[in-house]
Amino acid sequence: MHVAALQILEPGSLATADGVLDIERLTAYIQSRLHLIPRYRQRIISTPLEGHPVWIDDATFNIRYHVRHTALPRPGSGEQLKSLVGRLVSQQLDRSKPLWEMWIIEGLESGRFAIFCKTHHCMIDGISGVDIMNVLMDTEPRDGIFDPAPWQPRPEPSTFDLLLGAVEQRVLLPREILAGYARRRGELVERATALLRTLATSFQSATPTPINGRIGPHRRFAHVSLAIDDVKRVKRALGGSLNDVVLAVVTGAVRRLLESRRFHVQGLAFRVMAPVSTRSSAQRGSLGNRISSWFVELPIDERDPARALSRIAAITARLKETNEALGAEVLTRVSEWTGGTLLNLGTQLAKNTLTFNTVVTNVPGPQVPLYLLGARMEEAYPVVPLFVGQGIGIALFSYDGRLFWGINADWDLMPDVERFAEYITDAFCELATAAGLDLSPGANAGATTRDRAPLQGESDRTTRFAEDRGNR
Repeated sequence: MHVAALQILEPGSLATADGVLDIERLTAYIQSRLHLIPRYRQRIISTPLEGHPVWIDDATFNIRYHVRHTALPRPGSGEQLKSLVGRLVSQQLDRSKPLWEMWIIEGLESGRFAIFCKTHHCMIDGISGVDIMNVLMDTEPRDGIFDPAPWQPRPEPSTFDLLLGAVEQRVLLPREILAGYARRRGELVERATALLRTLATSFQSATPTPINGRIGPHRRFAHVSLAIDDVKRVKRALGGSLNDVVLAVVTGAVRRLLESRRFHVQGLAFRVMAPVSTRSSAQRGSLGNRISSWFVELPIDERDPARALSRIAAITARLKETNEALGAEVLTRVSEWTGGTLLNLGTQLAKNTLTFNTVVTNVPGPQVPLYLLGARMEEAYPVVPLFVGQGIGIALFSYDGRLFWGINADWDLMPDVERFAEYITDAFCELATAAGLDLSPGANAGATTRDRAPLQGESDRTTRFAEDRGNR
């Protein structure tokens, strides 16, 4: 249940005179920013009786445990980096320590390096993850490192204090919830109706597919990137929102994947869970989760990409009107009062009933370059955890004019994850053709690839776009 991100950076001023990365300076900088994200120096303990998790300061916190250093054999290829990420994302975070790790990976071509961040989902959602990125990065390169703010861990609470806090939560939280709804009576009926729709949707079953089944502990990782302007051009030509275009691309990619495995897609009820942020502007910068969900049935059997996009846009428009994400938010708030009971019931339901086939989440990021000290971030691929029975998870992050796709996959269920990544570009090319757009290199120079040589083992997506368009 950790979310993660693979960031690729040019070294800039972080490279020493002999061309290696200044790890000590980078570690010192990260430590100097921790006072802005205090959860990163806290760990979890459980309350007596109920075992409810609570945060306490970690008296033995050591930055060098969390900031780790490794390297690829120079010059490291794209395939080697993805293989390493698959291994790192497979490793569970130590529950007795603050629930995050940051791996600094040297050895990429042209002196570049990567950072792979892992953080448990109980600490951040996608939006607050972007806020943390903004804490560590700036819109301009910088060299100075401030001395870290003094930090003294608070004493660990006694068993009596934990028990008293649990009782207070049980008594006060439902009163706070009801009082909040009483002040806004007009919303109460709307929230109750949305909750009923959400519960009804949650009990519907999706069709099992070859990418659904028992998942193991090992992962594969792949990634793709597209130009945001190209995605917006498709949106303007065919209608819908940018997220609708993303779901239409996923629809085409999944159809290709299933058909490559000789799986019939006609009449398939393929459902994705699409997280929806309920984080208000006042909650920006705070840790924790403000996430609700939509369940969207994708028209996998629709071979016309324009019609598929139109059907998806109609579904998401209905979800906005019925406000089903609001119902999931209400359920989350109630579960805070009922403790682990609803969570356990939901987990058992997920084990016995396939309510959705995969997750597709899209997080908006800054559209300007970001710098870690003097190192410019070039690419940023998010990683979403896999749920019970889900062999693949798809996460997107928009940054500096690009839409970066991170694909997390079970090792056994998805041996063809790289082929699926190619199907994503194929499906987008098909949508662009349906929109009457020319994405060949000469038509829109620089739109589909960044001005850099690809890592060894990385395919040239622009060439594939041009070839696919010509073949169709």
